[in-house]
Amino acid sequence: MAGLRILLTGAQGQVGHELARLLRAHGDVRATDRATLDLADPDAIVAAMRAARPQLVVNAGAYTAVDLAERERDLAFAVNARAPQVLAEEAKRAGALLIHYSTDYVFDGEATAPYAEGAPTGPLNAYGASKLEGEQAIAATGAHALVLRTSWVYGTRGKNFLLTILRLAAERDELTIVADQTGTPNWSRTLAQATSALVARGLPDLVERAGLYHLSSTGATTWHGFATAIVGGGGRPRVVPIATADYPTPARRPAYGVLATDRFRAAFGFALPPWDEALAACLAAHAAERTD
Repeated sequence: MAGLRILLTGAQGQVGHELARLLRAHGDVRATDRATLDLADPDAIVAAMRAARPQLVVNAGAYTAVDLAERERDLAFAVNARAPQVLAEEAKRAGALLIHYSTDYVFDGEATAPYAEGAPTGPLNAYGASKLEGEQAIAATGAHALVLRTSWVYGTRGKNFLLTILRLAAERDELTIVADQTGTPNWSRTLAQATSALVARGLPDLVERAGLYHLSSTGATTWHGFATAIVGGGGRPRVVPIATADYPTPARRPAYGVLATDRFRAAFGFALPPWDEALAACLAAHAAERTD
């Protein structure tokens, strides 16, 4: 649907950067980042929404420093809970649709099979609690919204597991990586491409299907398995499995965070690629970017 007025937050983030490029196919994109729209400031959000008068709001902005959130709880909740509420309230006021991203960290990690959308939540850390409150706040406004939970996001920019492993692999002969947390890696580009495909369906179609969905690649691995796939089979560096207890962090992580994606596939007719296929494509893209 060409000609949409779109407000994008978090345009310098992993998913937001990809969205800023892809959403241009659907209309006029006002791309904002932390410098141009402080999501911790509700008044700034209201002003931006009323100035842009968007028909579509894509909230890719978030507070994602999981460990730091234990100390910066108020800021995490301001950005991850209060800001989505204000965006949803303003979207409802304007008759706009909101697309918002959430996380597998809303769950407690005690499951042994992929989590469906309606599974009981129980976040283990401040980040997960703030994201869950954001989901609940959006729902409480009654705005038309698609809330898309995903997990283990990585890409070729910013701070993420992929880039950290690539950097450490060039510096060290051995990496020790947690092997008892299971989840699904998601390339930021596949998430953005899926979002663009949703927008291409037209806003009336999305309004009809508004709700909570799990948007994730298929398959599962551990952080150790993910790191091993990143470095490949060359034998250097060695990737050594360790337990979560051997790598203490300020924030507790769920031991299991795989998301069931059946509801998304049934509603929209497509699915993301398996995580290892997406990773291979990302590594190829990263290599191409570095040689350009």
